[in-house]
Amino acid sequence: MEALALIIAIVALLIAILAYSKVGGRADLKRQTEALTKVGESITGATDSLRDKTADILDRMEARVRGAEQRKEAGKPEGEKKTALTTEKPTARKKNKE
Repeated sequence: MEALALIIAIVALLIAILAYSKVGGRADLKRQTEALTKVGESITGATDSLRDKTADILDRMEARVRGAEQRKEAGKPEGEKKTALTTEKPTARKKNKE
């Protein structure tokens, strides 16, 4: 019984080796690896290009926003003060007496 299992395993191994070589074997694996490497390199190049374009767009947007802020500050009266988020006019505080 054990000898029959061994013979079947050897026959299955031979069939697997023949199928592997018929499909392409190591040469096919090398071709697939090279193709995937080229795809990876092109994706890396595209990502770098996209990153550069995005950085340029953000730089231009920043320049426009900062330019608009500088124009607003140049035209603002002396009494106004700039806070972190808004520009406020000074107001007199009233104390509530209860």
